[in-house]
Amino acid sequence: MGEALDRLLDLLDLEQIEVNIFRGRSPGERRLRVFGGQVAGQALVAVGRTVPANRPVHSLHAYFIRPGDPSVPIVYTVDRVRDGRSFTTRRVSAIQHGEIIFTMSASFHHAEPGVEHADPMPDAPPPEQVERNSDRWARILGGDHPRAFDSPFDLRSVGPLSVEAERDPSLRTTRSLVWLRVDGELPDDELLHVCLMTYASDMTLLDSVLLGHGLSWLDGRTRGASLDHAMWFHRPFRADRWLLYAQSSPVAYGARGLARGEVFTADGRLVVSVMQEGLIRTTPAAD
Repeated sequence: MGEALDRLLDLLDLEQIEVNIFRGRSPGERRLRVFGGQVAGQALVAVGRTVPANRPVHSLHAYFIRPGDPSVPIVYTVDRVRDGRSFTTRRVSAIQHGEIIFTMSASFHHAEPGVEHADPMPDAPPPEQVERNSDRWARILGGDHPRAFDSPFDLRSVGPLSVEAERDPSLRTTRSLVWLRVDGELPDDELLHVCLMTYASDMTLLDSVLLGHGLSWLDGRTRGASLDHAMWFHRPFRADRWLLYAQSSPVAYGARGLARGEVFTADGRLVVSVMQEGLIRTTPAAD
């Protein structure tokens, strides 16, 4: 495994400081606030450690309440709401400086026999034929730009990057396809794979809002933050195998943009569904 993945796995390895209370940290570098996917992933680790391993998570619903401070630890307190015969429910709050910065409810359920259907995977070239995003960012922005830093995920966008759509109106769209996988081999720990996908789900999803308007997080006039985030886990999957993240934005209004995503395995199985609303504020472009 690479150093970036080692650092991420270390971030997800929370310290248990009391029954139902866990402590996580942030990497601290390159960010003014804690990355939302990190908080969501750590929160899922916390609740997952209070649930039997044979009952996997099937859904989570989260709210980002305040920006996280990357310079201090995050304390996660878990509320054991229900332990039923079929379902287990947990709530978790992330706390910094005595205030709640994030809340999540998660439900756990072991799959039972029943009806089955799923939307097909959209057409996309295989990941081996798509250039790594890190290489594209380095070519566009220069290798020393912060956006070109080493990532624990291998991301490969089939369509334009936001900075490309900013420069070329013909590339603007509210849909995107991204191949992704963890950049290394992982153990057979289902919760770990789910937590890593939770982390990754926040990395590119709001870009589907920006792409349609020629905006970029790097344009100097666009600021944003995740407001809420929901995920449904339909089938087991591995985060260290290629996954196609199909993303789109059906609506944006009132400085809020809604984005949705579907995650498919390379052989076409729909394994995760995602919804997120984000705050996106822009200032007028300079003449």
